[in-house]
Amino acid sequence: MNRVGIYGGTFDPIHNGHIVIAEQAIKQLHLDVVYFVPAYIPPHKTTLSFTTSAQRLTMVKRAIAHKKFMKCSDIELRRGGISYTVDTLTVFKKRFPHAQLILILGSDNYEQFYSWKKPETILQLASLAVYKRHGSVWSLNNLSIPFEIIQGIFLRVSSSDIRNRILRGLPVQSLVPLPVGNYINHHSLYTKSNPHAKS
Repeated sequence: MNRVGIYGGTFDPIHNGHIVIAEQAIKQLHLDVVYFVPAYIPPHKTTLSFTTSAQRLTMVKRAIAHKKFMKCSDIELRRGGISYTVDTLTVFKKRFPHAQLILILGSDNYEQFYSWKKPETILQLASLAVYKRHGSVWSLNNLSIPFEIIQGIFLRVSSSDIRNRILRGLPVQSLVPLPVGNYINHHSLYTKSNPHAKS
């Protein structure tokens, strides 16, 4: 492995927009692999997960089961607690000591980068690749942190949009990979009036 992408998130649920971003990153940045890393507790999100960590992990695995250059890591779910990127990258660096790690993140997270735990250490462990998240202000030149841009026309979809559509009884088949949609339907995910579940 020479270039390893790390793509963290809640993935509640993973959707086609996530997959397209990973595909573009692989193509444009010449990545050997992208690891999806579901967070146990994201440090910048105060709401509980809408599903269990096991369910989110299963959905990610099903979404990328036939994607040649995509894999899933449960490192943050096994570790538990708040998922800090610096800790995850440290583990990946030990696993791939000679590879270049590329951290994939949205423009909104990039603009908050210095509020993360040990941002300087993160930059020592990995380079950054940033995509424009829908609804965020594209003002990346305001920061001096080096990064590569993941370009493309990305789907205007978010996990919260999907959850809201399901809660309202609207279809989401075109927004999520088929195995994920089947899993959501089978387990009636995101349909309860109070759908919070502890991870």
